[in-house]
Amino acid sequence: MWKVLEPYHAITYFAPETRQATDALGLRGGWMSYFACRAAPLGPVGPDLVTAVFYNFHPSMVARALPDAWTFATPEQLVATRLQAVDDAVRRMLPETGAPVRRTAELARQAAEVAPLGGRPIAAANAALDWPDEPHLVLWHATTILRESRGDGHVSALVTAGLSPCQANVTISAAGGPSKAVYQASRRWSDDEWAEAEEDLRSRGLLAADGTLTEKGWALRRQVEDTTDALAEQGWAKLGDAATEELDRLVRPISGAIMASGLVPADNPMALRWEKDELPH
Repeated sequence: MWKVLEPYHAITYFAPETRQATDALGLRGGWMSYFACRAAPLGPVGPDLVTAVFYNFHPSMVARALPDAWTFATPEQLVATRLQAVDDAVRRMLPETGAPVRRTAELARQAAEVAPLGGRPIAAANAALDWPDEPHLVLWHATTILRESRGDGHVSALVTAGLSPCQANVTISAAGGPSKAVYQASRRWSDDEWAEAEEDLRSRGLLAADGTLTEKGWALRRQVEDTTDALAEQGWAKLGDAATEELDRLVRPISGAIMASGLVPADNPMALRWEKDELPH
């Protein structure tokens, strides 16, 4: 379900309305906007906490955004700002917000309300916010809770597997995910730090000399993804197969339209990929 829900949540990261709104508040640059908006439900937190819970960003990258962002706008202001930006973006991109979106939002909310929150700080912080009224915003809030619940579980899986933040990036890149260039541009690991992560992975028998995953490395990546899926499955099991399948069917064309629009770059650090035959024609 992550693949079909993530594009709708990702509107907040890639739609120009978010950057325009945070620029108007005085925030400096896209990354300050990103860290402040995503961290806002947690309150006026500092860089150490955000580095820990977001996990795969270089600490210095977070420290350039926080806590300075809170001098321009409070977390409460940014929670409201990001929601308004999503409202503006969805109305521009997907003007049809009738019955299909209402039913999709209803099902997504049901899923979000049973999503596991224990040990999931970002998801729990978002779940504590008030629900919006408009169906297209209910859908966005629900997809946010669901993806953060899954993401927090993914961090637990990475920690259990003994993969550091940089090593997490290295291994998913070696598995055919986003390129090193994409991760270095978006996560700010230096060449030396990337090389150090690779060397440690090689010493553990996870990475071959040519930079590809060994059999042991592939097994560890599968373990991470399987654990992530299992931790997320708890909520979907409570929702039930019929409702989950209906949500998948209803949200797929909405997310497909977002992916077809080019809003989300093809090579993105979220490793979110849709094949051409999955997109609406």
